[in-house]
Amino acid sequence: MKKFLMVLTFLCYPLLAYGSSKFTIRFSTWHVPTSREVQTVWIPMLEEIKKRSQGRIDYQLFAGGALGKGPEHYDIVRDGLSDMGYFTATWTPGRFPLTDVLSLPAWFEGKDLSTEVGNAVFKRVLQREFQDVKVLELNPCIQSFFWTKRQVKSLNDLKGLRLRTPGGMQTRMIKALGAEPIFMPLGDVYTALQMGTIDGLVTCPPLVLAYNLFEVVSNCFMVTLGCVSEGVVANLRFWNSLPEDLRALVEAVASNPYKVTGGLTKKVYAEILEELKGRGIRFETLPPHEDPLWRQKVQEVTKQWAEELEKKGLPAREAVKAFCEECKRRRVDSPACPFQLK
Repeated sequence: MKKFLMVLTFLCYPLLAYGSSKFTIRFSTWHVPTSREVQTVWIPMLEEIKKRSQGRIDYQLFAGGALGKGPEHYDIVRDGLSDMGYFTATWTPGRFPLTDVLSLPAWFEGKDLSTEVGNAVFKRVLQREFQDVKVLELNPCIQSFFWTKRQVKSLNDLKGLRLRTPGGMQTRMIKALGAEPIFMPLGDVYTALQMGTIDGLVTCPPLVLAYNLFEVVSNCFMVTLGCVSEGVVANLRFWNSLPEDLRALVEAVASNPYKVTGGLTKKVYAEILEELKGRGIRFETLPPHEDPLWRQKVQEVTKQWAEELEKKGLPAREAVKAFCEECKRRRVDSPACPFQLK
């Protein structure tokens, strides 16, 4: 019944919305309704679009699993079940192979900055992977750390740990460190930690709060592993139905919603870390003498990944070069950037 109603909405909605001078954006995201992403980014972004359009654009928000599971959100937008939405490329292995470059480890302390990098790399290299939607923004995540039940203070302490990963580049990085990557949806992580199925996970700080994971982990090892590649896309039929002035308006707001709304910026990120400390999380940093080893390991992973894709005819070296250059241009440290790709 749910699928039938969605299809019926898809068929009938355009006759109501696209035929008039007013438009309603049906926006979908896998983020839970109470999360910082929804409350401080998506709702304020949609409100800003409504305000700037002087009421010509309204919106409906479908958060969490309202229209489908996390990995389905690209198709939810592409197929027209929503008009715009936030999707995670990393959750569909092999579908956006070059876009995995945005998951390389880098010290992004705010999504506004990571979106600048992602958008620049998209324009330089990644456009070829997104021909069936309108990409409004593409971004690497804020850096992800190791969140574990037991204390981890060095790279050696990671060996043998079973760690949840969203997939993609993170899987390779976790293996390179001697730990065991386990792919599972974020919604299953809390129970898996309680049951001892996994020893920890790798994710960004906002999601530790959003999913109450601070209740089942006590330690954070602050070594950055990039997180996931994700972004905001629009359904092509909907996008082409908008007048040119409204397309320009939506693009101006949604091309970097974090900068426009002030949500998940560097200031907010610092507040999140303080809140997690208040929740009892103990933070550990990488010992300085291990930094060269850490960089060597992740750079080897980058080289191997690039070589594998090059053999398939994909310009992975160009993608890595673009990512590294855009990070450097913004003074973002990316440990995984090799000095050269042979």
